[in-house]
Amino acid sequence: MAIVTFVDETTTGDRSDGWGLEIAEERLTVRELIRRRVFQEVAEYNARTPQVFQGLVRPQDTERVLNGYALRTPRRIDPEAQTDLALRAFAGNGFLVLVGDRQVTEPDEEIELALGTEVTFLKLVPLVGG
Repeated sequence: MAIVTFVDETTTGDRSDGWGLEIAEERLTVRELIRRRVFQEVAEYNARTPQVFQGLVRPQDTERVLNGYALRTPRRIDPEAQTDLALRAFAGNGFLVLVGDRQVTEPDEEIELALGTEVTFLKLVPLVGG
């Protein structure tokens, strides 16, 4: 069993401290890795229901705030719907996935999860004016 560290970065240079998730398999597809990450962050949000959701992608009916996304109406977030949003964002270049120092581009590409693997989600920030 390996602990995979998820780190979020932006093209403006912001970088999160990262957090770990235990994964029993030695190989997973990028699609499954995204799904597990999203399911974990949604489960943590739904267990606590704080004011702000901090996750990979913006849930529907939310507004962007300083440290995440504020839900207009307090509710539980559906992990399946959130996973669909994340996979669409990945397909549409909303974020890049780097495993170690290698970019993966296909959702069905299998990646090896060695001990201490770091997966970086590089969120692309649109340029002002274009």
